[in-house]
This record gives sequence, structure tokens and C-alpha cells, in this order.
Amino acid sequence: MRVTAAVVDELGGRFHVEELDLDEPGPGEALVRVVASGVCHTDTITRHGDLPMPFPAVLGHEGAGEVVAVGDGVTSVRPGDHVVIGWPSCGTCRNCRDGEPRYCARLGEALCGGGRLLGPRAGQSALRRPDGSPVHSHFFGQSSFATHALTWADALVVVPKDAPLELLGPLACGIATGAGAVLNTVKPGPGSSLVIYGAGAVGLAAVMAARLSPATTIIAVDRHPSRLDLAVEFGATHTIDASRADPVAEVHRICDGPADHALECTGVIPVVRQAADSVGMLGTCVLIGGAPAGAEFALDHLTTLWGKRIVGTLGGSGRSETLIPTLIELHRQGRFPFDRLVRLYDLTDLETALQDSHRGEVLKPVLRMKDPS
Repeated sequence: MRVTAAVVDELGGRFHVEELDLDEPGPGEALVRVVASGVCHTDTITRHGDLPMPFPAVLGHEGAGEVVAVGDGVTSVRPGDHVVIGWPSCGTCRNCRDGEPRYCARLGEALCGGGRLLGPRAGQSALRRPDGSPVHSHFFGQSSFATHALTWADALVVVPKDAPLELLGPLACGIATGAGAVLNTVKPGPGSSLVIYGAGAVGLAAVMAARLSPATTIIAVDRHPSRLDLAVEFGATHTIDASRADPVAEVHRICDGPADHALECTGVIPVVRQAADSVGMLGTCVLIGGAPAGAEFALDHLTTLWGKRIVGTLGGSGRSETLIPTLIELHRQGRFPFDRLVRLYDLTDLETALQDSHRGEVLKPVLRMKDPS
């Protein structure tokens, strides 16, 4: 079928919108009419080479929409279902069998291999130009910067039909990453302290989730006063302007010692060290932000040896089919107002959305699709 998509032709290239041909769903696959797709920092770093996606390609990995067709053997979804497109996984490796599909042993291939992960057409792209030349597909299993996405049916999370599809795509990655890091990875105990470095969309989602936990000290660190003001509205008990004060010293002052947990949401290497230094013995520092490819960081050996844990997390850990409906229901109850982070753009305004995000003018851009049919 003919679809409209935003294509990046080469490393570092600009996105441009064009018409492409998309395969019909095969065994185990589903075709989703994309209503909207979030724009994530990972899309930016991928086009600049920090993830090895081949080009030309259609990116986008925070899609939400309606199932319009399914392939043979699909029973988990049916046409008409409203869905968020979750992360792909093989379903058969040890981590998948142990209930940790975010850490599928074939994760690299699943996220940025440029084609299908599974099925009789595994490795093949589902997209091509009208002249027949291939365009790489299945970024994070979906390539949702398009009016339609072909995805693995088991990755889809069915959502209530009265939920706002235009807002739900970021629950596949960015918003779920921040919230899940708190709810699934850190799991703060009663009276615990939590410091969140970076009050962007991921960090603010973490603040919202921390407010739902028994943590009593929630510290947000950023260099933008407007974001720190939002953090207070969303539940932060304290804020630190990193442009005016040493955040590590301030964390120790506020907590009367090191914090119990630190979440590093920026991917900025010097900030990684600050986050690690903010926690002490038996403390946990969670790495969330995406740093450039090949980035390394150093820690003080002795203080790390004394029971400190440095933990990485992807996509909020856990399972999409548990986390996403939970966040939708919390939003419905008014307890997780992630919609306040969103600004809507048309697909043709993708470059503008990226520029606005880079300048800090918007926290979570979301692209609305206009189906030409």
C-alpha cells in the first residue's frame, strides 16, 4: 500500500516527507494506521550515527494508532483495536522467557537492524520507494514517522478506545522510560530520597512517578528555571539550578548526606559522575539518558566499592503491556499529567519539532499524521 513517511537518506541528513510503498502484513504481523508518534532524543542521535540504523530509513518509535489489518496467526489484536506500539523482542531468548523483553538478546537487531526481526521475511525491509529501491524499516520494530507502520503484532499494547491516541505514543518509550525507571527499577521505599538529573520529558515523568511512591524527598536538577518550576508542580520537593550551585553538594545538604537514589536522564558524561556521586553506600544510580556512541565515564573506586550500585535501564524496564495501561489509568485519574509535556506538530513539521526540542522550547514533540486516504 502507499503511505506517507518522513525519510532520512543519509547519516546526519534532514528528514523529508515522501510517499513510499509498505508491505501488507505477513504471518505474525499487524498493520497500524498511525494517529501520532512522539519525537524522542533517540531519533536524533540515531540519524547522527549513535545507533547503527542503516540509511535511507524511516525512524520514529513512539507510535500510537489503530490496527487496520493483521497477518496469519495473529490473535492478540484485531482490526479496530486502538494500540500503542511497544518494543519488539524475539520472545524466545533467556531474557524474554524470564519476563524481561526490554533486554532481549537480539535487542540491537530488533531496534535498528533496518528490517523485520522475525517471520519468513526476517531481515527484509517493509518499505520501498515507488521505483522499487528499499528504504529501511522497523526502527524499534515500527518506523512510526509515517501514516502507517508494519509491526510485530505481539509488540502491540491494546488501549481503551476513549483514551487520547494523539497523546499515547510517548508511553512506548520516553515517558515510560522515566516513569518505569522509578516504578520498576528504583522502587523507592518509605521515606527514601531520590534525585533526578535532567528535567526534560523523561526526568519530569520520573518526578511524576516518584510522587506516586513512598519517597519523601524528590529533588530535580536542571539548568532551566522553567523546567524546575514544572518539576515542583509535578511533585518535586526540592530543586537545584545546576547553573548556580554544585548539585552534588546541594544534594548532600538537602538530604543531610547522600541520596538513596539518583536518576541520570541527560546522557551528559560529566552529569553521570555527578549523579553517581550523589548517592552513597547502598545507594543506587540509574543510567537512563542516551550518551553519544563510545562514551565512557569514570567513578571513584573506593566509594563505589562500598555497596553503591550503578544500574542501566532501557525503556523503563518491565513489560509494556503492564506499564502502559497503568500510566494511562493514572493519567485518567489525574495523577500522571504527562499531557502537559506534549506539543503537537504535523508530520511535515518534523524538522521544526526537532529544532524546538533542541532549543528547549518544547518538552515532548508529538507528530500528528494526516492519512491521505
